[in-house]
Amino acid sequence: MLTALDRKHTIAPEGYSRWLIPPAALAVHLCIGQVYATSVYKNSFIKHFAASQTSIGIIFSIAIVMLGLSAAVGGTWVEANGPRKAMFVSACCWASGFLVAALGIGTKQLWLVYLGYGVIGGIGLGIGYISPVSTLIKWFPDRPGLATGLAIMGFGGGALIASPASRQLLSAYDSSYDPNVATSIADGRALVLLFVTLGIAYFLIMMFGVANIRVPAPGWRPTGWDPSAAKAKPLVTAANVSAANAIRTRSFWLLWVVLFCNVTAGIGILEQASPMIQDFFRGSDGVSTVSVTAASGFVGLLSLFNMAGRFVWSSTSDVLGRKPMYLVYLGVGMVMYLLLATVGDAATALFVVLAGVILSFYGGGFATVPAYLRDLFGTYQVGAIHGRLLIAWSAAGVAGPLIINGFLDAQGKPGSLTADAYRPALFTMVGVLAVGFVANLLIRPVPERFHEPAGTVTALEKEAAA
Repeated sequence: MLTALDRKHTIAPEGYSRWLIPPAALAVHLCIGQVYATSVYKNSFIKHFAASQTSIGIIFSIAIVMLGLSAAVGGTWVEANGPRKAMFVSACCWASGFLVAALGIGTKQLWLVYLGYGVIGGIGLGIGYISPVSTLIKWFPDRPGLATGLAIMGFGGGALIASPASRQLLSAYDSSYDPNVATSIADGRALVLLFVTLGIAYFLIMMFGVANIRVPAPGWRPTGWDPSAAKAKPLVTAANVSAANAIRTRSFWLLWVVLFCNVTAGIGILEQASPMIQDFFRGSDGVSTVSVTAASGFVGLLSLFNMAGRFVWSSTSDVLGRKPMYLVYLGVGMVMYLLLATVGDAATALFVVLAGVILSFYGGGFATVPAYLRDLFGTYQVGAIHGRLLIAWSAAGVAGPLIINGFLDAQGKPGSLTADAYRPALFTMVGVLAVGFVANLLIRPVPERFHEPAGTVTALEKEAAA
């Protein structure tokens, strides 16, 4: 039965519609996108383990670190073995990570949560993230921005489903838990049952993607597409660069810095989203004008911005180009952060709009970067190159939450913070975005000495097909 996972059994027959691939990719990305919903039960974890915000935030950071590491190490393996086998491995790791974490919650051993959700689940995150993305780029060479936006849109929207679902499940498993009351905390039993339920449900959904994913036959091209039309666009190459050579180029490392800065600036807010909006509008009496229900709704709304940004901005990059699009993400992002820090507490609607735009740029950056890589390095090993680049995400997954949580832990305890406590971190993020802005300006086409010799890629494709 396992031979059905082999790459040779996933090659699409002649006439196969490429529009059947996005639903398979979405099945995986919507599930692993749950990582963005950790803020919903963060306070329950703090209470259950009697831990600090930083200690609980590390769970999220470990998962993101392992995402980048597993994507970097496993990228070449994914290219060689095909998306079906990779997505199956991802489903197994992601689901078992929840079950191991549930054991850690039940026994009050935080290290097991680090191991399960962080390490094992993080491996599932990384493998699951890159496998459908590289496949979609091959199916949509004429619209790579649209293709990557379709897949990664699901990752950004995962919290939109997971956030309300988690609240309702916790309410069902713990009769004393009220999702509408700010001081309500779910007990350990409810958290255990939540993680078991999510682990089983996500495995079944991801298997739909495993069953339906296909790769194009060697030499396949969309009807009516002329590859020579793309050659005239700035930074777009018709050549191919291997993953081993890509990491030797200056453009790769400049793009690494760009992604790191864009992710660091967004991920800190996303991880703290639910308590942040309550803290920004906390009065002198210590009571926030934003209810816990509204705060949870804000998390879902951010997921909408995140998801929409991945599709809209990435698709727009097919017209504007990747480099100009990142100048928008980073340049306008600096302005948004300055406004959030200085006038964000003036009105709830203003805060929501500013945070939403920031998160749309954050999501758009993720969805645009695979197409940016395809422009610079070609399609030959774009999945493996993408995996190596995601180390930047790992580093940002540590830096972003540490900056936010570090400032907040120094300012006071959860439930008593105000907007003033966030301003030093927000101003820090402006500086981070400025570094990324400069790095993006310095990106240039990859020198010819790093290109694969003419005919090499075609020969390897024919050998693989045989």
